[in-house]
Amino acid sequence: MSSLQSKWVGGLAEWTEGDTAYLSVAFTWKLNDAYQRAVYWRSLGYKVRAGGPGIFTRKHFLADVAEIGGDMPDAVARHNPNATIASRGCPVGCWFCIVPKMEGKEFTLLPEFPVRPILCDNNLSGLPADYQDFIISRYIGEGVELLDANSGFEPRTFDDDCFHRWSVINKGPWRFAYDDQQERGYVERVMKMLRDVSPRRKRVYVLIGNEPVEACMERIREVIAWGGEPHVQPYMKLNALDRSPFPRFDWNKQLLRDVARWANSPQIWRKTPFERYRRSVKTVERYDEQQGLFL
Repeated sequence: MSSLQSKWVGGLAEWTEGDTAYLSVAFTWKLNDAYQRAVYWRSLGYKVRAGGPGIFTRKHFLADVAEIGGDMPDAVARHNPNATIASRGCPVGCWFCIVPKMEGKEFTLLPEFPVRPILCDNNLSGLPADYQDFIISRYIGEGVELLDANSGFEPRTFDDDCFHRWSVINKGPWRFAYDDQQERGYVERVMKMLRDVSPRRKRVYVLIGNEPVEACMERIREVIAWGGEPHVQPYMKLNALDRSPFPRFDWNKQLLRDVARWANSPQIWRKTPFERYRRSVKTVERYDEQQGLFL
């Protein structure tokens, strides 16, 4: 899996076709870099087109150096050649997520998607069951192993049928999100369903900073107690121009970073509770492909 993750370009993909240079910006904090790249390509005589999630909340940022928007087929493969997507949109509508604002709260199915080992759909378990079966049949038919359902499954809609359905092809981790206290019952149910799966294959995205410190720490501790591995993501504004976390409630930036580094290092939290964690302890950085961050 690490060899696949190493192929992510880090949030800004660029390529040329004919006399046009394309920029695909995944994160707002890559916009300054994208601006400089657009200036560079224009200096070489190229027309520049820019798109991607990172532009959606700041559509005017590149307006004087690039044409904004338009169709960029299979742009996700420019970020990682092993990645694909079979649907867009998500009906959940999380307030901190760009997907419903950009792609809508209804699914758009992409049945002609290229089959690749990393599947980046926003909410696989929420898709119609027959379309889930269709995706799986495409993988089986083309003999491609699913090594990472990258954005994962939604605890509210993940049931026994969904588990058995995806077990046929999922060779990577089972990814879920535990974003707030209201999801506790759903996440606990899913973790019980996966009780026979090794902890390393139960990756739970835990958003922190969106609730008070103790509420977030409780969610991290519960993931560990239920036999999973937390993958902590500090809350960031959707229009942030740098990749600093945004503290709310009783959080501060350093505490957000400290909790992320502790919780994203199993070799540390298995031996040391956070209360005894010292940030001077060296840890191996883990790449968070959702935020494009090394934590």
